[in-house]
Amino acid sequence: MPEWPVYTGTSTPHDGVDRLPAPPPWRAFDGGPQLPTPAESDDAAAVSPDRVHRAHTYRATPESVQLVNAALYLRRPLLVTGPPGTGKSSLAYAVARELRLGPVLRWNITSRSTLADGLYQYDPLSRLYAAREAAPGSVADHLRLGPLGTALLPYGRPRALLVDEIDKSDLDLPNDLLNALEEGQYEIPELVRAGGSAQVRADGTDQQVPVVRGRVRCRAFPFVVLTSNGEREFPPAFLRRCVTLRLHRPDETQLAEIVRAHLGEPDDHARRLISRFLSRANTGELATDQLLNAIYLTGAAGLDAATREELARRLIPHLDDAPGPTDAR
Repeated sequence: MPEWPVYTGTSTPHDGVDRLPAPPPWRAFDGGPQLPTPAESDDAAAVSPDRVHRAHTYRATPESVQLVNAALYLRRPLLVTGPPGTGKSSLAYAVARELRLGPVLRWNITSRSTLADGLYQYDPLSRLYAAREAAPGSVADHLRLGPLGTALLPYGRPRALLVDEIDKSDLDLPNDLLNALEEGQYEIPELVRAGGSAQVRADGTDQQVPVVRGRVRCRAFPFVVLTSNGEREFPPAFLRRCVTLRLHRPDETQLAEIVRAHLGEPDDHARRLISRFLSRANTGELATDQLLNAIYLTGAAGLDAATREELARRLIPHLDDAPGPTDAR
């Protein structure tokens, strides 16, 4: 089988990621001992209806397929930008499902997020309380790896990591994150001081993984998706180390395909709503899930034409419109 593309965008699961050629010499990692890819069932959140539905129904564009493969081959993060509702975060779930990368590790970014939040959490208070009860245990008993820290474990296959809304972070996080991804490794000072080997809980599960002398280094570089709604600019050093994918509003053909994937073949009423949605999208910000909500609800049996029209109008407001006095009530 040809090595390119590994990710095809067809939504059919396969083991093509095993055909990835060796990484560029400057992106080769040798962490160990090698860990197996977790099963979807190991993470309860991974089998939630929302995440499963996203993975099944995502429709990739040819540009998305090409740049996902570029990120996989180069072992670089994929920075995905675009308007709300264009499927930026869903892309991570679709790739993980097709390539059988295991549960997606998700890190939701806020203005207070720090690199340490993504790597691991240590609870010194719980250790103090345990010591008072004469059952302190080890330092590792009070540690849990974060989504980034888990993604950088030495898995044999890449893990999928979604860093959602990186543009909401403070000014330092992009560069801090870049340094960790560039090195493909990190230290846990609490375990470095303790020395030896420890069993630490990974993100999203109670499964424990070995950490030797407090140092973690990846083996297969994770598939990292960084999403941004374009609320800020990123430093040039950050951008040049990412593969950048800009998602655009879908056209009529793409919208019909999206509706078909979620709700079945669009009828005449759905196609009229698609045309109205495209017309309104030219004059303000809209998200695709608004269209899906409108088609689903206005297709309910028993609604007269006037009610359907009024519902459709109210379900597809411009996202950048300030609510008026009537809307606020």
